[in-house]
Amino acid sequence: MNKMLGIINLDGEQDLFQELTYFRCGASLPYAGKYRLIDFVMSNMVHAGITDIAVFVRKKYRSLMDHLGNGREWDLDRKKGGVFILPPDWNDPTDHSKGDLQHFHNNMDFFHRGRADYVLFADSQQICQIDFRAVLDSHIASGADVTVVYKRMEPAEEHRTCYRLTVDDHGNVLEFTKDEFNPNIFMNMYVLRKDLLLELVRRCIAHGADNFLRDGIIGQLPSLKVKAWAFDGLLQTINSVESYYKHSISLLQPEIHRELFLAGNPIYTKVKDTAPAKYLDEAAVDNSLIANGCVIAGHVENSILFRGVRVEEGATVKNSIIMQRCTLGKGAYLENVILDKDVTVTDHQRLIGSPSRPYAIPKRKTI
Repeated sequence: MNKMLGIINLDGEQDLFQELTYFRCGASLPYAGKYRLIDFVMSNMVHAGITDIAVFVRKKYRSLMDHLGNGREWDLDRKKGGVFILPPDWNDPTDHSKGDLQHFHNNMDFFHRGRADYVLFADSQQICQIDFRAVLDSHIASGADVTVVYKRMEPAEEHRTCYRLTVDDHGNVLEFTKDEFNPNIFMNMYVLRKDLLLELVRRCIAHGADNFLRDGIIGQLPSLKVKAWAFDGLLQTINSVESYYKHSISLLQPEIHRELFLAGNPIYTKVKDTAPAKYLDEAAVDNSLIANGCVIAGHVENSILFRGVRVEEGATVKNSIIMQRCTLGKGAYLENVILDKDVTVTDHQRLIGSPSRPYAIPKRKTI
């Protein structure tokens, strides 16, 4: 069976999360009650048989290291291979690389030691259930140099900075564009042979380039055979507070939750065993996701509560996302709000945002 290396490239990801990424990178942002954004691409790679996964990081990755650990939850705690968090190395006096090409240049051992013939690239911001094995099989059958993944859909605000693809009737990529009316959204996923990757990296560094996708693939499009693979499942692109809130709340629709979590392979995450949620006599909960360890004595409606949240008697939570270990005091009222971890809202406080601009509070604040 043809093997792939997996690269999750966080360097250069768009980050418009504001308060939510003061203390973490976007890949470790909590999602859907108990997951992190990176869990989805990690799980998709593992389900495709990938056992060597490198995560290219540059800053604010302590939380990510704590979450991934040795990769046990993804069956990546192995004697050979596994998960590798690879920051760029700043101590090589011969290093003239720039941008994300520093990761390739200074972590070249990862590629040379890997036993795979192909390399799969992805980021952490495309939330979906995708069969990467089918992408590889299509790539090999087509004889392409590079196969890129896209979804044809109505563009949304979070796609504003995404590349779009111009594709002919035979699946050949003719152009990468930023045309806002082009519905072919490039999902920042692509596969190519490892030897071709290393040749393109060498060429990019020699010419002073600083971005592998832009300079190594898009810039070489006339000389490469680039094929497009169409994804037809549910896609959530999360790169801002607004897109995070919109897609989180959409999980309260049963059909969306079912397609993301129940229609395909399981999504793995770090296991944290806690007691089940406890609902007191005064509790009223409607259309919400409540994680284990919560204690509910108030009113929760159309909201997502992560592990260990406490909602005191008389408190009301509507259309909101409350992360781990937050406490909402008696009589507090929250609507269209995102609370990061360990936030305390004291008695009778009122926090109200709007669906298009939710009110976000960073970690460990007391309101």
